[in-house]
Amino acid sequence: MKQSLRIQLSLMMFLEYFVWGAWYVTMGTYLTQTLQFSASEIGIAFAAVSVAAMVSPIFVGMVADRFFPTEKILAVLHLFGAVVFVLIGNATEFSWFYLFFQIYTLCFMPTIALTNSISFRHLNDPDKQFPGIRVFGTIGFIAAGLVISFAGYEDKATMFYVSAVCSVLLGVYSFFLPHTPPKDKGKEVTVSDILGLKALSMLKDRSFLIFFIASVLICVPLSFYYAWANPFLNELGMENAAAKMTFGQVSETLFLIIMPLFFKRLGVKWMLVVAMIAWVARYVLFAFGDLGPMTWMLFGGIVLHGICYDFFFVTGQIYVDNKAGDKIKSAAQGLITFATYGIGMFIGSFISGQVVEAYTIPEGHIWETIWLIPASLAAVVLVVFLIFFSEKKSVNKPEEVSI
Repeated sequence: MKQSLRIQLSLMMFLEYFVWGAWYVTMGTYLTQTLQFSASEIGIAFAAVSVAAMVSPIFVGMVADRFFPTEKILAVLHLFGAVVFVLIGNATEFSWFYLFFQIYTLCFMPTIALTNSISFRHLNDPDKQFPGIRVFGTIGFIAAGLVISFAGYEDKATMFYVSAVCSVLLGVYSFFLPHTPPKDKGKEVTVSDILGLKALSMLKDRSFLIFFIASVLICVPLSFYYAWANPFLNELGMENAAAKMTFGQVSETLFLIIMPLFFKRLGVKWMLVVAMIAWVARYVLFAFGDLGPMTWMLFGGIVLHGICYDFFFVTGQIYVDNKAGDKIKSAAQGLITFATYGIGMFIGSFISGQVVEAYTIPEGHIWETIWLIPASLAAVVLVVFLIFFSEKKSVNKPEEVSI
């Protein structure tokens, strides 16, 4: 791979995830403290991301992969998204905010798949080369959190303007990315193909069915973290909370590198079990942590993000890839992504909003109870998974990732 191509794609990933990281972690704090939306309204707002996650595969499969060059679609979506971001930053009523935010997420979520597509199409050995490109996305997400936090924008609409500026930069930059023509031009593609519905036959296998259900249900407690961790830490009075939350992305990167060592010893089932135990532990730590003697609990809950995410989602992707036959590998991955980031996170966003709403008091929130609820949900999923999941089939071990 030419060094110039590596730099091009790495910068694309950095900007893509900087745009996301500038608002995703801190939006809950802005909506809570500045716009003073209710918790249920905030839950609905975050559910817009899941709606977009369910729609984006259809857009990418039916439009981006069939009619237009990928880099040009990426450019248009980011440039239009920048305009919508300005509208979001000026919206103070929930109805207008939600409308603009839903429009924006429908623009942004497809770009994640588009940046991946551009990378895979131009790398001659994607399995080995892509991780080194994709890691710059994580670096971009971390950089965004640090900028927003140290600039004092965690509770300000300025976070959206920062994302808008970066969206413009990426939009213009995208026109200069390597030309990537539509790969399925002239090919008949159905919604069933895109959403992976052909992989539904895999649910006849009891173990895969249990894994599928667990994957959907575990995204319910996951939604609590994404929407409410930053408002929680800010309400406690933690300085530069968003910056400290970037330790979660650092942890995610480190565990991804050392994950093959654990995988070799534990196998699929126990990797997933460890992930779910980490989920329970994270919320228990949040429930009893404070900025006094128990500050370590708050940082522990943040750092556990690496195990929670890598050990469950990355292991799950490996399990699905090995479980599916060659003809439905892509369909199976599409199905599990639609179920988790779409259905699971959608349900979780609504539930988290209702829970936080129920435990809102004049002084703030009863965070101990709020966090013990997702801890309990994760514990139930863990117990059910332990009892009913059994995988005898040998699963290939992932190669060590070179970053």
